[in-house]
Amino acid sequence: MPAKLTNSSNPNSVVHEIPDKAIVNLSVEGEQPESAAEQGTNLKQIVARLKAVLEKHRGEHQIIILQDFPDPDALSSAWAYQLIAETCNIKCDIFYAGTLSHQENIALVKLTGLPAKKVTPQAFQTKDLSVYQGCVLIDSQGTTSQLFPIVEQAKIPLIVVIDHHSKQRELEAEFIDLRPQARATATILTQYLQEGLLSFNSSNNKHIKCATTLMHGLRSDTSNLLQAQEEEFLAAAYLSRFYDSQLLNSVLQSARSRRVMDVIERALRNRIIKNNFSLAGVGYLRYDDRDAIPQAADFLVTEEDIHTAVVYGIVHDEDEDIELVIGSLRTTKLTLDPDEFIKEAFGKDTQGRFFGGGRHMAGGFEIPIGFLGSFNDNGDYARLKWEVFDRQIKQKLLRLVHPEDSVIQTD
Repeated sequence: MPAKLTNSSNPNSVVHEIPDKAIVNLSVEGEQPESAAEQGTNLKQIVARLKAVLEKHRGEHQIIILQDFPDPDALSSAWAYQLIAETCNIKCDIFYAGTLSHQENIALVKLTGLPAKKVTPQAFQTKDLSVYQGCVLIDSQGTTSQLFPIVEQAKIPLIVVIDHHSKQRELEAEFIDLRPQARATATILTQYLQEGLLSFNSSNNKHIKCATTLMHGLRSDTSNLLQAQEEEFLAAAYLSRFYDSQLLNSVLQSARSRRVMDVIERALRNRIIKNNFSLAGVGYLRYDDRDAIPQAADFLVTEEDIHTAVVYGIVHDEDEDIELVIGSLRTTKLTLDPDEFIKEAFGKDTQGRFFGGGRHMAGGFEIPIGFLGSFNDNGDYARLKWEVFDRQIKQKLLRLVHPEDSVIQTD
């Protein structure tokens, strides 16, 4: 008989079963949280199931797919999974399709030697994927990756999904651990470590560096632990025994580039404020500067009487010769759900996939421009195109922020 996870508020209700294909969760949205003892019991069941799945695939070669622009939470969690999988002689390669443009992310990878590799979708399509017996999604459900559809086309089975974002799509995998209530995927991976899937050793340099990246993942996804819950503090306490504080400080002291500062200045200049929302379009950006957008949103949300900031721009991908509207949301308003807000504002594409989503206090969206997306160096044409998309994005946002404004005046 498969084990059952039940919720303490309703002992007769089954949260999730753990059969051969398992979807596991520690709580059910809208119900009372379980006690620490009950959560501990469920966590042990989850870890046991993951251990069984790893043992089943002992000696295989897996591919870990991250979102196109991985953050510290995704990078650190993927590395932790890779090290855990090694205990079952499973080799894992970590790939992402975008660019590390945030200065802290670049420093994190360089200073720790974190084994994540960038690959363009074109190069990935020519890669021999037959060497992989399984795929793993970490801090992602495949909706924010250009690589995952290629993996699906290659019919590589999805083995493991671990994420702290709200459910984005239907997934079939042998092990799925989705916990929207967790503040970071690094929390989940650290809990796996605490439950004995891998024993960190303070004399092992690789373990020290991975612990440091996990600590950074926790810090970055919880606003320096200000938004952390008990689970994050317990995870941080565990990692404090192994991480290198000087190494982490070196990552955090990375200087902002001049281009990032220019984007922040542009966001300040262009912002409009409605009902304590700050909305700012920053125009065109290079693909490598994409991470300036969330940094600008982080800055705008600190303004007096502002609880939510949305910053967006058109990003040109020179490799693909396409353009995308990229946006980030940051909020301090506890009653605003970034995931619901972004999904309601921008909806879905023709395949039924949402253009964006979110987690606690943050979210993002990515909208292909399509036919108008090819780069054009004619200044007047570029300006007109930006005005059209700027107006369209603002109108979709203001429909929720300030419904009285049915039409936006841009003069």
